[in-house]
Amino acid sequence: MSAPEVFQLSLGPLTGIAFSPDRSQVCVCPNSNEARIYTRNGDSWDLTDTLAEHDKLITAIAWGPNTNRIVTCSQDRNAYVWTQTEQGWKPALVILKINRAATSVKWSPAENKFAVGSGSRVIAICSFDEENNWWTARQIKKPLRSTVLSLDWHPNNYLVAAGTADGKVYVYSGYIKGLEAKPEANIWGDKLPTGHLLAEFRSPNGGWVHDVAFSPSGDALAFVAHDSSINIIYASGPNEPPAAHIVVKLPSLPFTSLTWTSESSIVAAGHDCQPILFSGSHEGWAISRSLDDPSSTAKPLTPTATGARAGGVGRLGNNEAFNMFKAADSKGQRGTPQPGATPTSAGLTPVGSDGLLLTVHQNTITHVEAYEWNQSGEVSKIFTAGRDGRLVVWSVTGGKGLTGRMAGLQV
Repeated sequence: MSAPEVFQLSLGPLTGIAFSPDRSQVCVCPNSNEARIYTRNGDSWDLTDTLAEHDKLITAIAWGPNTNRIVTCSQDRNAYVWTQTEQGWKPALVILKINRAATSVKWSPAENKFAVGSGSRVIAICSFDEENNWWTARQIKKPLRSTVLSLDWHPNNYLVAAGTADGKVYVYSGYIKGLEAKPEANIWGDKLPTGHLLAEFRSPNGGWVHDVAFSPSGDALAFVAHDSSINIIYASGPNEPPAAHIVVKLPSLPFTSLTWTSESSIVAAGHDCQPILFSGSHEGWAISRSLDDPSSTAKPLTPTATGARAGGVGRLGNNEAFNMFKAADSKGQRGTPQPGATPTSAGLTPVGSDGLLLTVHQNTITHVEAYEWNQSGEVSKIFTAGRDGRLVVWSVTGGKGLTGRMAGLQV
């Protein structure tokens, strides 16, 4: 398996990230009210543009692969759609009609609309109003009772799934009359007026749902929750209980993001700072391996426009007592961490004697998405980004079963 590509884009967390259609540019938010566009220059990324319209922290970014439009949403309760012109990127206002922060955003597959989640217990399905030259929202409210943390669109462009802070997952109709043809019945439901609830699921122990995603076919739905579980649900037909609801409980810290790489494989990552590959079917799912193989050779940081390195522990970095306390407190490990150490039964991510994790990422991974596809349409590379300000591109193909840190996992 090839070594991952590592780029340090920020000293702080990346609260939003999205790639351009050809992967030559990336739009990120470095934990601020600005979105920055970097252009690839060999082994580095050069800052080429800044999108500055929001007043508060940008929480999510989506870049349409077909229309080349960017949508950003923020804690200022606003969203903007950015279109590239000869004069640069120009914003168009989105009338969200929410009174709390916008938390997530996703373009639909056809890119004629997008969905925005919020702390207002509302999902806004947004489409363009040509008469007024802005984007307007149709709101989905019931039976939402908490913040919408994550969203994903079904491949048919009509259904939208949402994960919430009260540990629930909902599947709604996102159809907009007058904008698109009337949808036909599908495996999730046959009645599809705007906002109609088609399915509802709960995380095993009530942990809030960090991320949700439909499979490539749309017949299965996966989500990760704060109770350290990953759930895969297979639909059986309209108004029918699911054909299977598979729960994989992990003796590790929770995942915060996931993506399907094929109909039978998922990559998830989160507080353990390493992407994990799962494989399975409606008969069952299991851990395959960690993409962050500890036997891999050197993991250097690639030079970037910022020239920054994150993840250090400052002047206490070489203090043995501090390292012991840090490992026990943040990683559930006991004893003095050693270079190349294997995980104990209490944790999966080992810590070196210098206080740094023995993983590429040095803090929680918050974004996992597909980066490159092979000729058969399956994902061959994914990218991750997180609170350490790093962007990492991983190869999904190759590798050997359960290795190193993952050997102690029991499913």
